[in-house]
Order: sequence, then structure tokens, then C-alpha cells
Amino acid sequence: MKIVVLGAGIIGISTAWYLLEQGHEVTVVDRQPDAALETSFANGAQISVCFCEPWANAGAPFKVAKWLLRDDSPLLFRPRLDIAQWRYGLAFLGQCTTKAFERNVEELVQLGRYSHESLKALVTQTGIEYNRLEKGILHFFSSQADFDNGVVAAEIMKSHGVDRRILDHDEVLKVEPALANFQGRIYGGTYTPSDESGDARVFTQKLARLCAERGATFLYEHDILQLARAGQGIEAVQVADSRTGQKKTLKADAFVAAMGSYTPALARQVGEFLNIYPAKGYSATLKLKKPEAASVVSLLDDTRKIAISRLGDSIRIAGTAELSGFDLRLDTPTAKVRCDALVKRYEELFPGVADLSERNYWTGLRPSTPSNIPYIGRSRKASNLWINAGHGTLGWTHGAGSGHALAELMAGRRPAIDFDFYGDVPGKA
Repeated sequence: MKIVVLGAGIIGISTAWYLLEQGHEVTVVDRQPDAALETSFANGAQISVCFCEPWANAGAPFKVAKWLLRDDSPLLFRPRLDIAQWRYGLAFLGQCTTKAFERNVEELVQLGRYSHESLKALVTQTGIEYNRLEKGILHFFSSQADFDNGVVAAEIMKSHGVDRRILDHDEVLKVEPALANFQGRIYGGTYTPSDESGDARVFTQKLARLCAERGATFLYEHDILQLARAGQGIEAVQVADSRTGQKKTLKADAFVAAMGSYTPALARQVGEFLNIYPAKGYSATLKLKKPEAASVVSLLDDTRKIAISRLGDSIRIAGTAELSGFDLRLDTPTAKVRCDALVKRYEELFPGVADLSERNYWTGLRPSTPSNIPYIGRSRKASNLWINAGHGTLGWTHGAGSGHALAELMAGRRPAIDFDFYGDVPGKA
């Protein structure tokens, strides 16, 4: 088939790769000058198959209420006159039950395993290098109460077949000796040795180059304007060169919407309503002054709800979520507080290890669903429009598997995964 993929982040490029594997003619469209320049650009760098709990749980509403007025809170909800925000928020509350949490965990674990196997096979096939570290992920706790809660969470994940090990204080330091300076405030941790980390932007851009070598056409710096209907499907998509304004009409047999938080606006053109809302996340990337004293194992700091990942001679500190629409500014008072909090926390953990004179701050919009389950499958409103969006904080973790699965679905095959795919797909009752 001739297929147009709309979006060149980790999800879109992974989808393009697997479609090319099946022999399709693929065109990728993105408004940026290269792949992975938006949400995939500077994320937390973790492949966190075993740390995939959905945000919605029985205790989440109380935490959100407690954090409501704090600019540096892990999850910041600022109510707006925004129907999409309230629709998301009400649906989120509906997912804050034990039954929904258990169901959503199972879905995320299944997709995570499938995706990790897809990623490992893809890396073996292509030889792509992206500062990959197969050292696992260590989650450490700075209070006894938090550690006790972490033990409960670990037991829940174990019941889903996840290898999450409970560590005491000394075992945490054995896994990551670089935490020795902070050891007086560590009460324990959990560790998932099968997880890993790496640079999503580097991986995605290299995979995009390989897609181009295999014949994919890339239309960078092109805005996606309009879907043109034809009967029960889509006939074409209209795009415009952002430099010249020149419009083009791209006809194809099938279309894939993989535009992250911007996917719902496109889907609404055909009457499809996807409950995806942008969660603004932040990161800081710092050069290391003392690489030998920096952590190597990818970390989760429970107190601040941040991820810390080693990327060669740099360190990435990422986290927080802000439900405030499509605001990508880094110069607002709130943004400055949240960015500075990332660096301040790193300096508390690893004083003098990073060069704080050059702080590479970044923000991106994580496409979040109330359940944290992404939309992967065929549109319910247009027979040849396929959706691959809504991965939230797990786009890097689920990227390869989501692309692989969607390509299988588009070929009329049921992927080898027990997952509730969206829309009318093979094998679905």
C-alpha cells in the first residue's frame, strides 16, 4: 500500500519502519526540520517496562488536591476554561479505582514487554547506538512511609509477573554507589534489572535515516492541514510547506495519525473524539564535571517524582507534569520554578558532579489519556485512518512495540500481544 504517516516522533518513525519492513510505500510528514524534535526530544530516557503504573489510582485525587497550589509539585493541575481539560479530568477520576488500576497495569505491562522485545530485535537488526545502558532502573525512597508504599506497589507489579526487587538501604547503595553522599536519607528502594535507558532523540533520528535509505519519503517542515474524506474513508491529506506556504495534496491507501497531543484535533475532522490531553513535562540536561562520580544506573527519585539518566558524559533530569493546555513556554514564573527544581534536586543528590553553568532546559507535551493506555488501532470513523497516539510518559518505552503492532494490524494480522487495541481490528470481538 501507499501509506502516509503523520508525525515523526518515536511513535511515527517506529510505525514507518515496520511498514517499510512489510514492503509498503511510506511518506512521513512533520512540521519540524527533523525527526524527534518535539515530545521525543529530551525526555527522561528510560525504557521503563517494569515501572509503568498509571497515574490514576485510589490515592491520586488526594495528592493532586494537595499539590494544587505548589508550582514545584510533581503533578500540577491548573483549571482552565477548556472543555478538553475537564473531559480529561473527569475521566481521570473515573479511572481512580482499584479495579481500573489493576486493569490498566495489566495492559501497560503487556504492551511494555512486547515493545521491549521489538526494540531489542530492532537494535540487533540495525546496530543503532544511542547511549544505551542496560543497567536497570532503581527507585529510591527518602522516608519510611514512602518506602512502605513502594513495597506495596512492588508486590502489585510482581503479581503481574514483573521482576521488581525490594532493596534495603545497603542494597540500594550496592546497585548505585554514586548515591553514597545521600545515603543518610535513603530508606530503601526497588530495582528492575531488565529495564534500561538511552537517548530517544538519537535513536529516532537514526531510525528515520534508515527509513529514508529504505525508500521512505520525508516531508519535513510541512504543516498538516486537512483530511479529505471519500465515502467511509480518507482520500488524501492536505499539507503546506511552512517555509513557502505552498500546499500539497497527498493521496494514499491508508493514513496513520501519530502526532502526539495534536492527534485529537486532526481526528475531530472526521468526527473521531480521542481523550488525549497534553501533560507538559520538563527536563534539564547537564554536562558532567565529574563523570566518575555520577550515577550510571537510571534512577527514579520518589520524593520529587523525577527520572535521572546517564547519557554518556551528560546527565538528564526529567519529570513533573503540568495540565495547562498547549503552553510550551520556558520563561514563565511557573516554568522557571519547575526547571530550577530539577537542577536543585540533582545538586542535593550529587553535589558538585554536574556543570551547572550550562543548563539545557526543555519542555514537551506528553499526550496523556486518563487511563495511560494509548490509542493503537483503526479509526472508528474512517476505515483507512489508523491511530497511534496517547502514550503519555511511556512513548519511548512503548514506541517500538506500538509501531510494530500497528503495522501488523494494518496488514490484517493480530499482534502477538494480549492488549485492547482501539477500533475495529483483527481478532477483536
